[in-house]
Amino acid sequence: MAGPVLEMRSITKSFPGVKALSDVNLSVAAGEIHAICGENGAGKSTLMKVLSGVYPHGSYEGEILFEGEPCRFKDIRGSEQRGIVIIHQELALVPYLSIAENIFLGNEHARRGIISWNRTLQHARQLLERVGLHEQPQTRVADIGVGKQQLVEIAKALAKEVKLLILDEPTAALNDEDSRKLLDLILELKAQGISCIVISHKLNEIAQVADAVTILRDGRTIETIPVGADGIAEDRIIRGMVGRDLEHRYPERTPEIGATAFAIEDWTVQHPIDHQRNVVDGASLTVRSGEIVGIAGLMGAGRTELAMSVFGRSYGRYTGGRVLVNGAEVRTRTVPEAIGHGIAYVTEDRKHLGLNLIDDISRNISLSALGKVARRGRVNRHEEARVAESFRASMNIKAPSVFAETGKLSGGNQQKVVLSKWIFAEPQVLILDEPTRGIDIGAKAEIYQVVADLAAEGRAVLLISSELPELLGLCDRIYTMAEGRITGEVPRAEATQESLMRLMTARAAPAGAAPKSLSPEPAAAPTAASRPEQV
Repeated sequence: MAGPVLEMRSITKSFPGVKALSDVNLSVAAGEIHAICGENGAGKSTLMKVLSGVYPHGSYEGEILFEGEPCRFKDIRGSEQRGIVIIHQELALVPYLSIAENIFLGNEHARRGIISWNRTLQHARQLLERVGLHEQPQTRVADIGVGKQQLVEIAKALAKEVKLLILDEPTAALNDEDSRKLLDLILELKAQGISCIVISHKLNEIAQVADAVTILRDGRTIETIPVGADGIAEDRIIRGMVGRDLEHRYPERTPEIGATAFAIEDWTVQHPIDHQRNVVDGASLTVRSGEIVGIAGLMGAGRTELAMSVFGRSYGRYTGGRVLVNGAEVRTRTVPEAIGHGIAYVTEDRKHLGLNLIDDISRNISLSALGKVARRGRVNRHEEARVAESFRASMNIKAPSVFAETGKLSGGNQQKVVLSKWIFAEPQVLILDEPTRGIDIGAKAEIYQVVADLAAEGRAVLLISSELPELLGLCDRIYTMAEGRITGEVPRAEATQESLMRLMTARAAPAGAAPKSLSPEPAAAPTAASRPEQV
C-alpha cells in the first residue's frame, strides 16, 4: 500500500458543554479503503465533518494533511475542490427536483449560464448505471424510496472528480442485494486509485472491503487495525467500540404464542401516481399474540408500502382487503383509527416521519397518546415529563434531560424515542419497519431486547428488515414478499438466508394464491446455539 494520502493529527473538536473529539489521529493510505467504526456518538461523523470543511478551520484544533499538503478548509466547497467528497448519512437532496438535477446541483453542465440538458441527462444515465439505479434521470426524487435516494447521493458524489470519497453509513438504507452492488462499486473505485473512508455499523461489510479499521470510542482513537488476508475478528471490533464483549447479539426467548391477534386479508394498494400498478397485490398474513413475525424482501418488494397502507392508509390508493384485530374486522382509514384499534407503526424513516426533530424528547414521546397526559384539552407538562423520564430510564436514552432537542440525539437514541412513543400508546400490534437501520451494535442489542420484551408481554410484533440475520435471530415465522405479493411463509426452524433469498427473488404467485409454506405452525424461537452471529 502506498504512503498516506490523508493524515489527521491530534484533532480536537468541542461544542458547548461537550468535547466531541479529543486528540484523534487518522491516516489513510493512497488507494486504500479505510473503515471507521464506533458507537453512535463516538465522533465518527464529527471527524468527517472536520475533514470536509463542514466545521471550518479555526473551529477545531489539530492539523489536516492531504497529499502531503496542509489543508485549512473554510467550507465544503474548498474540500471538494481538492477532491474530497463526503456523502452524509442525512440525505441532501431536493425532493421536487429530478434525479439528474440533484446529481448536478451546483455542478451543472452549463456554458455561459445555459444548462445543456442533453449532456446532463446523458451523464446522469451513465452515473445511475454505475450505481445500479434503474430509474429515468427525469424522475422526481420525491417519487423514489429512501434506498434509491441514497444511490442518487452516491451518483452525485461520483459526478465530481473525487480523490477521497467519504461514505457515512452508505448501505444503511439499502437491502442486501443493493449493498453488495455498492460494495463492488467501492472496490472498483479502489482499483481506479480512489481512496475511500467508510463509516459503517455493518461489520460483515467492513470485513469484505476494508484494508484497515480505525475504532473510535467517546471521541478518542482506540486503535487502528490492518485487515489481513484472513480478515478481521468482529468480536475485536465490537470490544473496541463498546468497551466490553457482547456475548449474545439476539436475546434468548421462550415464546408463549397465543391466538391470532392481527391479520391482513387480500390487501391490495395501487401506486399513488400510477394507478395501473399495484404496489401491494392481494397480500395476506397473520400474527399471533406473543409472536414476532418477519417480512423479508428486496427493495421494491412492497413491504413498507404494505405497512404504511395498513396504518391509516398512509401510502398509495387502497382498492381492497381487510384488517382484523382479535378476529374482528377494523377500519384503519386514518392514523387515529389505526391507533384507536391498537395498531402502532415505527416508520423506516424516523427523521422525516417518526419524530419532530426540533421538539424535545418529552413532547415526542407523548405525541401518540396525548389524551393520557391531558385533561380538558390541556396537556399536563409535569405529567408528560414524568412519563418521558420513566422511558428515558427504562429505554436507556442517553440525553441530559427529557427536555433535550430530539434532533441532537444519536441515531440509536432517536430510535429509542420513537419506540417509547409507540409503547406509551399501549398498542396490541406493533409494526416495526427497519427498526435498527443506521444505529450501532450496542444500541441494536438494546432494541432487540425491547422487541423481545414486547412479545413476552403478549403483543403481536410484525418486523420488516433488510438484514436477514436480524430476521433469523428474532422472528418465530418469516414471510417473504416480491412484486407486492406474499411469496412464502417459513418457520424459523427451517429458515436460512438461502431459502429466504430464493423466495424473495421468486416470481410472485397470482393474487389470492396461498404463499409457499414449509410448515403451517409457528416455530419455536431460535436457541442461542442456532442464532446467527453476523451483525
